[in-house]
Amino acid sequence: MLWAICSLGENMMSIGLFSHFRKIKFIALSLAVGLGVNTQTQAAPSLEHNVLNQQGASISLQEFAGKVVYADFWASWCGPCRKSFPWMNAMQAKYQQQGLEVVAINLDVDSALAHAFLSKLPAQFNLRFDPEGDVAHAFELQGMPSSFLFNRKGELVQSHVGFYQQNIPAYEQEIQMLLKE
Repeated sequence: MLWAICSLGENMMSIGLFSHFRKIKFIALSLAVGLGVNTQTQAAPSLEHNVLNQQGASISLQEFAGKVVYADFWASWCGPCRKSFPWMNAMQAKYQQQGLEVVAINLDVDSALAHAFLSKLPAQFNLRFDPEGDVAHAFELQGMPSSFLFNRKGELVQSHVGFYQQNIPAYEQEIQMLLKE
């Protein structure tokens, strides 16, 4: 899964892989259209996708309808993800009463890796799982972590690739603005 590459700044090789992946994707899409295959996909990014909960049951991200949703895709091997978890814990604690829901969607195929990560960095926010990468693919991730901020109407308002300490005030300001709407 080529989209599962740590933050672009962390792995210079990722740029070449994404370029190669885009070419392959373009060729595959062209071939599919030429063969008359239906290439329409669900509108993405959106909350209209199903992920797995901690018990392994399929559940819609629509469960957070009416809330400001900070959806974050992460994996156990992602260095910047280790930095984002304490911040997401703080945001959930600070703004949950105002209507924020942080939802971290893990992409590890082996759930044991996610649980080992979580034993060191516990999450005090919503955890969901996408081991097949279907939702991540629909969101067209460009790096890890990737976050998507939705307003109370379920509309995507902002997205970020990577997690950068110097941007923390801006990330929080985006959340604050949406909570005031």
